[in-house]
Amino acid sequence: MSATKATSSAKTAPNDTTVINKEHPLWQIIRTVPNFPKPGIDFYDITPLLRSHIDEVIDALLAALPEGLMDEVDCLGAVEARGFVFASLLAGRLGKGMILLRKPGKLPPPVANKAYALEYGKDTLEMQSNLPPERLLLVDDILATGGTLRTAYELCKAADHNVVGALVLLDLVDLHGEFPVPVYTVLKA
Repeated sequence: MSATKATSSAKTAPNDTTVINKEHPLWQIIRTVPNFPKPGIDFYDITPLLRSHIDEVIDALLAALPEGLMDEVDCLGAVEARGFVFASLLAGRLGKGMILLRKPGKLPPPVANKAYALEYGKDTLEMQSNLPPERLLLVDDILATGGTLRTAYELCKAADHNVVGALVLLDLVDLHGEFPVPVYTVLKA
């Protein structure tokens, strides 16, 4: 994942241009891998956070949400694959359920699917299409170009779910445009 500017960790909505403090404790754990997956891209490796800083990450994700928002949420929309990790931990802590948004062929039918463009190609997301409508918060690790998260949003809306927002650990603000619901984030770059 690449970024060209740094911004501040805070509760934010899309395209908030607040300057971030790269001194946030979680930034000290994230590893930047230059020229990966291709030349000119700086990849933010968040996997060190998953090894030994889970409680801090979940605390920070919850702190990024407006007070009372989780009272409006029935379940979390977990976006494959690292969104599963964060959504599972949040769901366990909050006592909420989850809806999975997966790559093709991973969920039993009936499913709805939607193809979308990625930074480096194309992909498809699926979700079970026979679930009752829920008020949900989408959860993913990183918001880059927004293709995956926007597709998750569109699939959920098509299935009559009420998406109240999206929660991500890291928002690469220069890589995407406006998002149809508020995006809450811990870190921005």
